[in-house]
Amino acid sequence: MMEKIILGRYLPSDSLVHRLDPRAKLLFIFGFVFVVFLANNAVTYAFLGGFTLFVIFLSNVKIRFLIAGLKPVILLILFTFLLHVFFTKEGDILVQAGFLSIYKGGVIKGALISLRFLLLILVTSLLTLTTPPISVTDGIESLFGPLKRIKVPVHELALMMSISLRFIPTLLDETDKIMKAQMARGADFTSGSINSRIKAVIPLLIPLFVSAFKRAEELAVAMEARGYRGGEGRTKYRVLAWHARDTIALLVLFVLAAALYGLRS
Repeated sequence: MMEKIILGRYLPSDSLVHRLDPRAKLLFIFGFVFVVFLANNAVTYAFLGGFTLFVIFLSNVKIRFLIAGLKPVILLILFTFLLHVFFTKEGDILVQAGFLSIYKGGVIKGALISLRFLLLILVTSLLTLTTPPISVTDGIESLFGPLKRIKVPVHELALMMSISLRFIPTLLDETDKIMKAQMARGADFTSGSINSRIKAVIPLLIPLFVSAFKRAEELAVAMEARGYRGGEGRTKYRVLAWHARDTIALLVLFVLAAALYGLRS
């Protein structure tokens, strides 16, 4: 399962989404977070779902890969759905069993909100899947560059975010290796009660933390050896360039927002 987690992973390709400027993709993601809340009925959700599939198609990322990577968050989406099913009291009663009452409005609202959550995760996942971490850093630093005038450490914050995204897959792979090594020595992570499973996971934490601190120290030493002293006066090997396709991508998002607003109930 660790190998299928998509958070922080980058898939090299030459798709249209890969060629977009990272600033355009960041602005698109920020805008999509607000646009997705305009959907409030079946028509708007169908329109939004079709648009999401179209973006995935343009990115050349296989839908099976995305679905496999969503397995760790499926429980969270299911919990969101059940939360609305059991606690939203709207519409006709579908099931009445003692103190338990399930309403039609709760089922519909839970399904729509869960779908909104799913679409949001799919689109935001494309940011890291189609953009190298260093490009994400450059994009964030460029977008928030004006904040430097008020002494906000934009470069340092962008660098920390980039390092975090870069080392998420590394830490997951390290966890997978430790789990396999301990399973080869007789550890069991899949059976038994919840308490026994939690106790079996605890021995993973010590070697994982040791490995994480060791990698952090090695990275710090490597950066110092290469003369890193912050972002002041630094030049960039890759210079960001805004193209017409980046403007078109944001215009498409604006058209999507206008269409969803017009189709709202």
